[in-house]
Amino acid sequence: MLQFDSALVWFRRDLRNYDHAALYAALKASRRVFCAFLFDTEILDKLPAATDRRVEFIWHSIAELKQALESTGGGLLVRHGGARDEIPRLAAQLKVDAVYANHDYEPAAMARDRAVERALGAQNIVFLTCKDQVIFEKDEVLTQGGRPYTVFTPYRNAWLKKLEPFFLKPYPVDKYRERLARPPATKMPTLASLGFQQTDLTGLGLPAGMSGARMLLGAFMSRMTQYHEQRDYPDLEGTSRLSVHLRFGTVSVRELARAAYLEASCGAQAWLNELAWRDFYFMILHHYPHVVGHAFRREYDALEFPNNKKLFAAWCGARTGYPLVDAAMRQINQTGYMHNRLRMVAASFLVKDLHVDWRWGERYFAGHLNDFDLAANNGGWQWAASTGCDAQPYFRIFNPVTQSQKFDPQGGFIRKYVPELAGCDEKSIHAPWLMTPEQQKNAGVIIGRNYPAPVVDHAAARLRALELYKSVRR
Repeated sequence: MLQFDSALVWFRRDLRNYDHAALYAALKASRRVFCAFLFDTEILDKLPAATDRRVEFIWHSIAELKQALESTGGGLLVRHGGARDEIPRLAAQLKVDAVYANHDYEPAAMARDRAVERALGAQNIVFLTCKDQVIFEKDEVLTQGGRPYTVFTPYRNAWLKKLEPFFLKPYPVDKYRERLARPPATKMPTLASLGFQQTDLTGLGLPAGMSGARMLLGAFMSRMTQYHEQRDYPDLEGTSRLSVHLRFGTVSVRELARAAYLEASCGAQAWLNELAWRDFYFMILHHYPHVVGHAFRREYDALEFPNNKKLFAAWCGARTGYPLVDAAMRQINQTGYMHNRLRMVAASFLVKDLHVDWRWGERYFAGHLNDFDLAANNGGWQWAASTGCDAQPYFRIFNPVTQSQKFDPQGGFIRKYVPELAGCDEKSIHAPWLMTPEQQKNAGVIIGRNYPAPVVDHAAARLRALELYKSVRR
């Protein structure tokens, strides 16, 4: 039975027209449904660079979504403004009875949604939200004592035990698609009118929109069975590269989990494990919002990091003298992407070798990653810094040289991003400062001139990090 004469679906980080929880719920409950996306000035105005790739990725994805909705009789209203005012204003203009959206779990977004809900309520318009961007959320996976998990392995076991085909079924949006309403004809704002410029998405091999997600998923399906063997090697095409599409919802998380669930190979199970990690960090953010800005384990807020600004600048600028760390930082600086193994290595190096507060690195990644997601970024940094739930123990400190030798054994990744070391052999490229002057000359690199010497000695830095953490634990 229809509940509403008309409704509005507010698209946010769910930029697709299929398997969409809020769109399905609105279509099922309403005689006609309008669709809208807002380029929110509350978010965009805080971005420091006009060349932010994420905005262009969203813009192209929105253009494709708009066309897809129009091809089935509907459309997409695309506005630019503050969500707290613009969404209630648009709902009033369209004279809808309800506004639908999918859940957002970030504190700032939740505050925004509460403000929108109050403004809509003042107009007697209902605001309804649905679970869409995770498989299980909030209180859906709890311990036997009814508490949220704070250790991943038992959480994953419970998550997998609860996972059944029912939770992976797509929302059948097509069943009610004739209820899509054709809005007044309007043009999308241009990137320039939003205050942003075209970037290098095509050159980076970062296809936007639902079509881009389908292309990447299709390519990954052919190598998913090797995922567990290749995922840690940045010089291999071992990962899905779908993280930015998951972030903005141009692909359904249920679709990805279903693909892994049905494949059932070791590689597919390892990939499913990563989707469980993603849910885990969303759950942690929901139950423990203090992790935004503070250590999950509050005693570690007392860590007194020296925070040497010159060392931090060397890390940001890929001038640490450790080739794998520098290659990782050049990758993120040049492309907006960093391989997952390298995120752990780079984060560990900043915190435990350079003794810089993990929040400095978290903010840097937040400003540079195309796939930046607050829950995952915070969880990853706190894991590396040993301040989070189920974190790397404080006394386990990545050795940047052995990590390099293990995960980039031939040095192919280093040579790609640190070409001044291309002439080094497979042994020397991981610790080029150990080469003799003659070897450096033959390799075409002089340490301290063409490539920096290490900014710290790892062994000494490790001992200092242990003392730093022990002082808090005492």
